[in-house]
Amino acid sequence: MTPCLTRRRFMTICAAAALPREALAGAPMTRWRGAALGAEASISLVGIKGDAADEIFAATQAEIDRLEGIFSLYRAGSALARLNLEGRLDTPPAELVELLALSDSLHRVTGGAFDPTIQPLWQLHALAAQEQRRLEAEEIAEARKRTGWVHLRHSPDAVGFRRDGMALTLNGIAQGYIADRVAALVRARGLTDVLIDMGEIAALGRRPDRTPWRAAIATPDGEIVGEVPLGDRALATSAPLGTPLDKAGRVGHILDPRTGHAEARWRLVSVAADSAALADGLSTAFCLMPRHAIKTVLQAHPNVSLEAIL
Repeated sequence: MTPCLTRRRFMTICAAAALPREALAGAPMTRWRGAALGAEASISLVGIKGDAADEIFAATQAEIDRLEGIFSLYRAGSALARLNLEGRLDTPPAELVELLALSDSLHRVTGGAFDPTIQPLWQLHALAAQEQRRLEAEEIAEARKRTGWVHLRHSPDAVGFRRDGMALTLNGIAQGYIADRVAALVRARGLTDVLIDMGEIAALGRRPDRTPWRAAIATPDGEIVGEVPLGDRALATSAPLGTPLDKAGRVGHILDPRTGHAEARWRLVSVAADSAALADGLSTAFCLMPRHAIKTVLQAHPNVSLEAIL
């Protein structure tokens, strides 16, 4: 699991830059660039420009800001920050309740590989990496006492921890969720051909030349290892060493909540699904799972596909 604020980019969007000029002439495309949860973000709208596009971009920016006010680890006063500080959050936002329900499902289907209560362990590993020291087994065991999905209570009425010192992160799934919410917003406004990149990608419809959107999957060092056509589908990619915790680049940011160690099995996993949040959570968990366990999850989710694993 990864609670870090930023990620390196593992997907290169092949959109307007890859189109011939004549393809663009009959179908205008307007792009917005910004950020979501610390990652670069962009939205490409086909068939709309000018004031109409500006109005939609303003609405999506407002929605991103609103969702960051729920899911951000470090924004003062966010719902998640208040939960981590106080240990309880009454009348939580509906979006938090929804994402915790999905996280609960992912925790069960991945055998505990997906667990947003990993934050205390991540903080321990990050501090040790900063101090350039090796963690002792006792330190990890102590931090693990402050983790565990079974120690989180969540309902529409309240969210809370059963143990002192616990903290939650949703950065292994929230970027995908934000992409899904932005997709719902633009659909509600009648747009059918849109590419949304919130750190994870959600693609609606097609490009201006009526071919599918395309996303190239790249390793952290820039090697292209695949290209995925997308239409009404999402793509998420995780790489443990994409954001290393140590200066030497040996300690990955995806920790195994079942052991407390940074011991990912794969250096890159890319997953496509109907939901960006689902793809996001699974790509994170799959980094920690053997191939036979990944296959079992995929068999239970026929609309999910494994696009790359290295």
